[in-house]
Amino acid sequence: MKKLKISDPQIIEIALKNEILRSKEARYNHKLHGLLLICRGYTSYDVAEMFGQNPTTIQRWVKIFEKNGFSALEDGDKTGRPQRLEISQFNKLNAALRKSPRDLGYEQNLWDGKLLAHFIKQTFKVDMGTRQCQRLFHQLGFRLRKPRPVIGQANPLEKEAFKKTR
Repeated sequence: MKKLKISDPQIIEIALKNEILRSKEARYNHKLHGLLLICRGYTSYDVAEMFGQNPTTIQRWVKIFEKNGFSALEDGDKTGRPQRLEISQFNKLNAALRKSPRDLGYEQNLWDGKLLAHFIKQTFKVDMGTRQCQRLFHQLGFRLRKPRPVIGQANPLEKEAFKKTR
């Protein structure tokens, strides 16, 4: 029988790993296959090399399975870090961002991460970094807008003559 080949095996391997990580069921089945190979006599190092995992990860799968059974191999809920702002604060922030910063007493025309961090600290007494505030903009459906630079003391006649189309 001819040996099977896959074109671009490195790229396909990356795609397969991404597919496994994409869903809870695929990750669970991946762990089951790893345990099956351990049952067949492979070492955790052999399985780790085949699966592209760390041997410690394979050993952890075996220990957790031995202790708690199949249900322990299922992924739990991953809640992540708790939100810094409460829902009511988040709603107030959303309403404030719909207004111009000038309406709230600031000198800027547009919101940016630094100004938002200052506003949150003054209003809600919560320290947030500039980058986290930029993520809040994205989370609330805003996009980055930068003012166009204006050339200081530009001559309008020269500016008009420079344009390609009139």
